[in-house]
Amino acid sequence: MIAFFLTVDWQTLADALALGGIYALMAIGIGLVFGVLRLVNFAYGQLVMAGAFALALGSQWNWPTWLSIVLCFAVVLALSFLLDRFVFRPLRTQSPAVMLVATFAVAFLLQNIAQVWFGSLGKIATSLAPLNQPWTIFGVDIRKISIVAIAVTIVCLALLQLLLTRTSVGLHMRAASQDFETARLLGVKANRVIAFAVLISGALAAVVAVMLTTQNPLVTPDFALQDTIVVLAGVVLGGLNRPIPATLGGFSIGFAIGLLGGALPTNQSQYLPSFIFAAVILVLLVRPDGLFVRRSAAVRL
Repeated sequence: MIAFFLTVDWQTLADALALGGIYALMAIGIGLVFGVLRLVNFAYGQLVMAGAFALALGSQWNWPTWLSIVLCFAVVLALSFLLDRFVFRPLRTQSPAVMLVATFAVAFLLQNIAQVWFGSLGKIATSLAPLNQPWTIFGVDIRKISIVAIAVTIVCLALLQLLLTRTSVGLHMRAASQDFETARLLGVKANRVIAFAVLISGALAAVVAVMLTTQNPLVTPDFALQDTIVVLAGVVLGGLNRPIPATLGGFSIGFAIGLLGGALPTNQSQYLPSFIFAAVILVLLVRPDGLFVRRSAAVRL
């Protein structure tokens, strides 16, 4: 174990922190939708993929970076609105299994549309390349995206907590998550509140698209798919029912992957997913409610 940590340099540590920050952002979006709708949205990765393709198109059209990012947010938010309006809202009174299958269907639909439209080889987004350039800090080259990812994650989590605990919209979101029908009877416009939660989740997906595309400019139809599966495991690991534990779970699994991926020899890196998921299973056997959830904690937002 000591020998392993001796192989970790500052560059690997910075990259692991950046990946943990990005995964934490994904965990916030996934945990928010689950907290309000009691739904694991498996189409979340495809929202990230759509935003990444928007960035790639902006690069292809020689748009300025800021305009490509605006296009990314517009595409992801539009898809999030359509997802809520034509999938979540009509099926909201159905069983969780029905909604879960619906998100699978949407995920595969978006992936196949991307493959038909852009081809299996995908496109390259080059407009965000400056964010991947390093800053030299105390003699260590740390990529700008590493610092940006960590800072944005902290800000987004703080804003989400303020929204949920200090605003009327947040109170309505919590009421809708407790009992959708009763909230409507008490005057809460639950459909509007839940749509707002879905749009916030979409905005976070757009931020993740920018971060991941900066690190990996090649955008393919399965872009962010593996990341979404890993983050879902991290959300369950941290505590699916509460935003902060879910975010900590996403950060933890991202940090672990970044640290092990940078430290392990190249010929052993293919075993990394197996090791991570085995560790998740072992932790859940001991703490089935989540690693960062107190046993007496409430299960709602």
